[in-house]
Amino acid sequence: MLSTARLRSFCMALGAIGLSGIGAAKAQDAEPRSYSNTPVGLNFLIAGALYSKGKLAFDPDLSLADANFHSKTGLLAYVRSFDFAGQSAKFDVIVPATSFLAWGLVDGLPRERAMAGLGDPRFRVSVNLIGAPALSAKNFANYRQDLIAGVSLQVSAPLGLYDSSKLLNLGNNRWSFKPEFGISKAVGSWTFELAPSVTIFSDNIDFIGGNNFAQAPFYGVQGHILYTFQSGAWVALDGVYFSGGRTSLNGVKSDNEQRNTRAGFTVALPIDRQNSLKLSTSTGITTRTGSDFTAIGVAWQYRWGDGY
Repeated sequence: MLSTARLRSFCMALGAIGLSGIGAAKAQDAEPRSYSNTPVGLNFLIAGALYSKGKLAFDPDLSLADANFHSKTGLLAYVRSFDFAGQSAKFDVIVPATSFLAWGLVDGLPRERAMAGLGDPRFRVSVNLIGAPALSAKNFANYRQDLIAGVSLQVSAPLGLYDSSKLLNLGNNRWSFKPEFGISKAVGSWTFELAPSVTIFSDNIDFIGGNNFAQAPFYGVQGHILYTFQSGAWVALDGVYFSGGRTSLNGVKSDNEQRNTRAGFTVALPIDRQNSLKLSTSTGITTRTGSDFTAIGVAWQYRWGDGY
């Protein structure tokens, strides 16, 4: 059994790891065009892969050093667009499967943890409030974007692989809720987007032998500058900033609040009327008690439904 002091040390570490290799695909998302207009009545099937690697930065007082990781994540997602009060809206579900390896020094001795399996699935409802009228695919051809504003709520369910005897897991054994507000302004072929959000966590009440692991909310904002070509292809410069996430063990708070900044770009290429390909990459710019990693992703999208 780990001592209380050691558990608190690892609690501080997990605050960083939870937002790094294991959670990179969800916690530091940069998602351009999240609040664009979409014809209603369409279905989207998305298959993607994400590779990330990097270092984990901990408080120097901890007994953890030279911590590195790499992860390979496969994603399967389904999206459905629909009419909500005359504006376009979407529902999506994402199921990740990850192979994760972390290694480093604990008290000067080498340690590693390898795991593979399903992560926590995510469910989200996004509703545009203004500027994105609900249109059929036939009528959508005449639509031109100006200003769009919308809101979304993403919920992560504790259904991923979790072993309460292990410090690192692919599943978090807790719920998370992420409300977000987004605006998108089009100026000719350019689009400018901004989306602040907060991520709230329930407690993990079965952390290493029944301990209570809690985490304060994360406050984040993502921004994007996009250029769309006549062919329908587009490129985006992405930026993400988030802070917060201080952890506590059995009510005792740790000094591990995070303040991290990331930047990257995304390229989307239409293949035909129903298929498209998206490529993305991102890297850390500034890191305080968290992760400094690089991620590369690719996703294929197939759409079908009314008018397709």
